[in-house]
Amino acid sequence: MGPVLPTLLLILAGVLVGGTWSLHRQGASRGAVVITGLLAALATVGGVLWLLPGEG
Repeated sequence: MGPVLPTLLLILAGVLVGGTWSLHRQGASRGAVVITGLLAALATVGGVLWLLPGEG
């Protein structure tokens, strides 16, 4: 898979961050904003950790 999966995760994180901001600006419920933000953070952390060098 190489660098494709972490790239997709980081793209997904960007989309989720934009979605979180959009939900916040539209006055969505706090739960929806928090869940979307947490998913964005999870995708970001996953993408970054995947790119870190390690045993392989």
